[in-house]
Amino acid sequence: MATGRGGVRPRWWRSVRARITAAVVVLTALGMAGAGVAAFLVESQRTEQRVSDAVADELAELEHVRADGLDPQTGNPFTSIKQLMIFMLASDAPDENEILVAWWDDGPQKQQSPDDLAERLTADAGFTDRVRALLATGGGTETMDTVLGDALVAVQPLRDDTREGALVVAYLSGAEREEVLGAARVYAVVSLLALLAVTLGAWSVAGRLLRPVRELTSTARDISDTDLSRRIPVEGDDDVSDLVRTVNAMLARLEEAFATQRTFLDDAGHELRTPVTVLRGHLELLDPYDHADVATTRLLLLGETDRMSRLVDDLIVLAKADRPDFVQLGPAEVGALTDQVLDKARATADRTWELDERAEGEVLLDPQRLTQALLQLAANAVRHTSDGDVVAIGSRLDARQLQMWVRDSGPGVAPEDRDRIFQRFLRGSDAPAGEGSGLGLSIVAPIS
Repeated sequence: MATGRGGVRPRWWRSVRARITAAVVVLTALGMAGAGVAAFLVESQRTEQRVSDAVADELAELEHVRADGLDPQTGNPFTSIKQLMIFMLASDAPDENEILVAWWDDGPQKQQSPDDLAERLTADAGFTDRVRALLATGGGTETMDTVLGDALVAVQPLRDDTREGALVVAYLSGAEREEVLGAARVYAVVSLLALLAVTLGAWSVAGRLLRPVRELTSTARDISDTDLSRRIPVEGDDDVSDLVRTVNAMLARLEEAFATQRTFLDDAGHELRTPVTVLRGHLELLDPYDHADVATTRLLLLGETDRMSRLVDDLIVLAKADRPDFVQLGPAEVGALTDQVLDKARATADRTWELDERAEGEVLLDPQRLTQALLQLAANAVRHTSDGDVVAIGSRLDARQLQMWVRDSGPGVAPEDRDRIFQRFLRGSDAPAGEGSGLGLSIVAPIS
C-alpha cells in the first residue's frame, strides 16, 4: 500500500505491531507447550508408577495373608489355595482399572473387577495363554496387549496338597494412560483458546503502545522545511511517551534553528546588499578618464570592501558560535590577561585608557575568545566616545565568579535597548547611522 511523500508503507504482517504480536504469541506458545509436555511426562511417569505400585500392593497383601495362614473371619487356617484366593477376591475391592483373577485347574475360576472387565479379559484367549506361559516359568510380571488394551499382569503361583493355581493381578495401564492423554487433549484445546485470546490481546495492546509512533510517522510525513510547527499528541508516562516528548522537543529546537537561520540569512543578505549596491553604483558612474574621480572612487570602494570583509568575518564567527567547541577552556592567569587586553585596546583609538581593577589568580577560561569579547566591547566604547574620553578595563575574582568589564564615559545604553542590542543586526536607538553591522554584541553574548 503506497503512501504519498512518505514512501511505501510496509504490509501489515511486516509491521512492528505484527512482529511484537508474533513474538508474544510465539513465546506464549512455547511456554504453554513446554509446560504441557513437562506436565504430560511427569503425569505419565506417575501413572506408570501408580500402576506398578498397585500391582505390587496386591501381591504384598497376598503374601501377608499367606504368611499369616488364618482366615480372619473364622480364625481357622486356610485349608486350600482355593479358599485363600476366594478370601482375597472377597475382601479386596479392586481399583477402577484393576482386575483380580483366581486361577486353578488350568483356567480362571473367579474374578473381581469393576463392571464386566474381568469377564471380557478372561474370555481373551491370548490373555489366558500368556498366563499359562508365565505359570510354566514360575510366574512373573509383564505388560500384555489384551482386548482391553495394554495391561500390566502379575501372576503369583500358589500350591497346596491337592492343586496348583495362581492369583492373577491385571492392571489396565492403557486405560490409565488414556486418561492422561485425555487431560492432555483438554489442555491443548484450552491452550489454543488461550493463545487466541493472547493474540488478540497482544495485537490490541501493541496497537495502543505504538499509536504514538504511528502519529510520529504521520507528523514526520506532514512536516516540510517551511512548516515545523506540527507536534505529536502525547499521553502516558512510558518509554514511547518519552520518545514522543523527545521528538517534540527536537522539533521545537529545529523550528527555532530554522527560524533563526532564515532571519540570519535575511539580515545578512540585507546588510551585504548595501555595500554591494554602493560598489555597483560608484562603478557605473566612474569616469575612467578622470584620474581624480578614479582615486576618490578607489578609496570609497576600498572602505566598503573593508566593511564587507569585517561583516563576513563576523558572520563566520557567529556561525562558529553555535558549535560546542566554540569556547575551549584552559587555565589562564587573570591579571596577565587583563593587562594584555588593555595593551591591545590602547592601540585602537586615542582615548584615556585606564585600569579599574586587576584580579589575581588562575581560572579556567578561553583567553582568545575572552580577549575577542573584551576588544569588541572596547570598540563599542570607542564608537560612543570622543578623543580623550575615559575608557577603562577591569577584572575582579571572588570565590564564585570572575568578572571582567569595559567602562566608558559615553551616553550609555537606553533601558529599552538593553536586551535588543545583543540580537543580530540590531543596534541601539542612539547608534550613529552607518556605523557597525550590529553583530559585535551578538558575538560577545555566546562568549560570556
